[in-house]
Amino acid sequence: MLQPGQPVISFSLPSMDGSVWNSDTMAGNPCLLAFFRFASCPFCNLRLHQLISRLDELPKDFAIVAVFESSLSDLQKYAERHDSPFPVLADEGGVVHGYYGIRHSWKGVLKGLVFRFPTLLKAMFGKGYFPLTIGGRMDTMPAEFLVNSAGIIEKSYYGRDEGDHLDFDQIRDFAFEHCKMLNEQPRDTLVSG
Repeated sequence: MLQPGQPVISFSLPSMDGSVWNSDTMAGNPCLLAFFRFASCPFCNLRLHQLISRLDELPKDFAIVAVFESSLSDLQKYAERHDSPFPVLADEGGVVHGYYGIRHSWKGVLKGLVFRFPTLLKAMFGKGYFPLTIGGRMDTMPAEFLVNSAGIIEKSYYGRDEGDHLDFDQIRDFAFEHCKMLNEQPRDTLVSG
């Protein structure tokens, strides 16, 4: 498991549009790096919906990257409906999930089903996020990392169950604090010769 103070681990993954996304594009901006379960997971789709619907509460310089343990075809089938303005990536086989120490727990699956049952019902019957096919490991737990503009992890949050995520207020506070610091840094000036 990655801890605060460690640098992010570089990776490249296919994005929903079929292009290859590289983590080097995060350099220079604070961001939320969110790891999700399989593409049809109701909890994951509800979280993705929340992040997209509350994006206007975050500063423009703050980046979000979502990584699903899914094939690109499954991701396109289930997550494309979100029309995400930020990268949503397919980590088929969970290789990058492994780099980041993403946990697997059947206990967490059962805990989520029992204690987050109202959330599950909201996701499925309120939003239509039905897990018709499961193209990935069922026992993967979510995780989220708050990363500063230097690419250093400042907060690592490993979900205790399938619907456990960082509180959005923590994300917003981090985003505003770090984007303010970023905007206060002196800019290099070009000297014309």
